[in-house]
Amino acid sequence: MEITERITRSGRTWVAPLIGYPGARLTRTSVSENLLEAAVHLRSLQALYDRWRMDIVFPMMDLSVEAGALGLPVRFLDNAPATVVEHPVTSRDDLDRLRRVDILSDARLQGFLDVIQGMRSFDAPLVASYVVGPFSLASLLMGASRAAMATVRDPALLHEVLSFATDVVASYACRTGDSGAELVVILEPSGVLLSPESFRVFSGAYVEHLVERISAPCVLHVCGDSSPLLAAMVACGVQGLSLDSPVDLAAAAAGLPENVLLIGNVAPVEVMGGSDEAAVIQTVRSLRERMASYPNFVLSTGCDLPVNTPWENIDHLMREGRA
Repeated sequence: MEITERITRSGRTWVAPLIGYPGARLTRTSVSENLLEAAVHLRSLQALYDRWRMDIVFPMMDLSVEAGALGLPVRFLDNAPATVVEHPVTSRDDLDRLRRVDILSDARLQGFLDVIQGMRSFDAPLVASYVVGPFSLASLLMGASRAAMATVRDPALLHEVLSFATDVVASYACRTGDSGAELVVILEPSGVLLSPESFRVFSGAYVEHLVERISAPCVLHVCGDSSPLLAAMVACGVQGLSLDSPVDLAAAAAGLPENVLLIGNVAPVEVMGGSDEAAVIQTVRSLRERMASYPNFVLSTGCDLPVNTPWENIDHLMREGRA
């Protein structure tokens, strides 16, 4: 059964904010502790689920997992996402050195697999995992500016890096499915830097190869205003799109197939993290009204919530989403 059919058969709007980091506050831990210690991470996610009973449970969003497993240095901060601090691939020789690395032997990556397996005990309607997209991993390996320039100046090297990145992500994504993930969300934030045609060549084609290798349904997430990329995103063969707050979700729904799941897209910072009760309520009500005729809609946030998101704002999103 397609994931959209599974959700629409429930006869109600699913509410599933991309919520991970605020869980650290519920357990009085730091973000870095959660990203480094599977037991802490799972405890924080359990606290989130116990409080809000989201229809889809996600781990904390971490774009550095695969890059870190390849040996790239990662910086961990107490209350911010992890970041990759070096981008070592400038040549084929650099890439060949990385080919010898077995990412599945990395302890932190294995910890994320343990977290996904533990999430199965929550009894949530759906358990999801995150993996980084091929172009975004290539951007971490090469540096974002170098990867973007390589689309014109050295496409041959970029294609080699993308092929390697796809293999790396596929090996991890398949293990997340083995660990219990029923939905794989492919995070391709760097894709927003590309034109629609460049996206098809340097992201979409590789996402399509990735989707073909993953047995679980896949959703593609691109940060920012991905409106010009929507057709190319759907063409990747994913079953759903997770769209950020700059996208007009109702307009997107009107132009996309009915069997494509649409997840989004309350602004995580401006609305959820930085506004008051009235603004959250109005935003959620407005979004639900505009999406009322689209059963392929899951009410969510445009991206992962900031760690300091006020509890009452999450309360209002969940309550208004299920009203």
